[in-house]
Amino acid sequence: MPCQLTRLFGIELPIIQAPMAGVQGSALAIAVSEAGGLGSLPCAMLSLEALEAELTEIRSKTTKPFNVNFFCHSEPEPQLAKQAAWLEQLAPYFDEFNLDINTQPLGAQRRPYSEAQAEVLAKFKPEVVSFHFGLPSEALLLEIKAWGSKVISTATTIEEALWLEARGVDAIIAQGLEAGGHRGHFLSGDLTEQSGIFSLLPQIIAAVDIPVIAAGGIVDAKTVRAAMAMGASAVQVGTAYLLCPECTTSDIHRGALQSEAAQHTALTNLFSGRPARGIVNRFMVELGPINDAVPDFPLASSTVAGLRTAAEGQGLGDFSPLWCGQNATGCQAIPAAELTRQLALGVMV
Repeated sequence: MPCQLTRLFGIELPIIQAPMAGVQGSALAIAVSEAGGLGSLPCAMLSLEALEAELTEIRSKTTKPFNVNFFCHSEPEPQLAKQAAWLEQLAPYFDEFNLDINTQPLGAQRRPYSEAQAEVLAKFKPEVVSFHFGLPSEALLLEIKAWGSKVISTATTIEEALWLEARGVDAIIAQGLEAGGHRGHFLSGDLTEQSGIFSLLPQIIAAVDIPVIAAGGIVDAKTVRAAMAMGASAVQVGTAYLLCPECTTSDIHRGALQSEAAQHTALTNLFSGRPARGIVNRFMVELGPINDAVPDFPLASSTVAGLRTAAEGQGLGDFSPLWCGQNATGCQAIPAAELTRQLALGVMV
């Protein structure tokens, strides 16, 4: 099966770099693809102009296959009452930093996959297009397939994996509870249905007839070997790349990843409105990692951004989304190509 997937994507190594919005751009994707893995570009937060610029950069720097990633969430209706209640909880923090809470922006920083983005993608026809939170409309999906691109998406439960397979994806990313960043769940918001990768992976493999990619807690050759031994066709790795020079990870985030703080992560909705795993900080401790007052995804992001900027200006990560999986031991400040080759040592032949 590993050979099947590498042939499917046209890559040499069954190592996929997880798309990580906010801490990377095209440089990381290029480095991983050039090393023989599948580099990924997170696109949900890019303007159409930025998307085209990043894709142009990738195509100019590598002829290897790469992946582009988009979100498929439903945009919520305006939530003025909930926003007001959320701002009330945040008011003491704005006062602490001498910020005017009435001037803070309200709105979304992340957009679901759209026809406008498809028009840009059509010029480049990336080899792989991946999605988080389900899939786009059938029409948009068929357009991607018409380019010859392969489609993959994230499943956090067996039910989601079956749903994705029924809609024609080429492979499924099984995202274990250990994974850093946003949970990819879309059929249910009940976090008690989520499980670790080594419980989830064999169950999804048994349930579907397409390749399954393991994600969550995979940080080195040993964990790669374990996932492949359980039947994964490839692995997707995110956290381990965060210290690589090709990442735009902030100094505050890099410091947290290399400290004892990285041993304590939690799922939190405070930064965006959806559960995502990050290093526990002051914000998460004081308001609770999951808070019912937070506006629906992705409306919370822009308001918290003001606090983040102010705190980081003082060298503090108290209000920063320090995304990190449960296993940060594989983080190394080495070139992404070198890390990709190290990970590939765990591939069973």
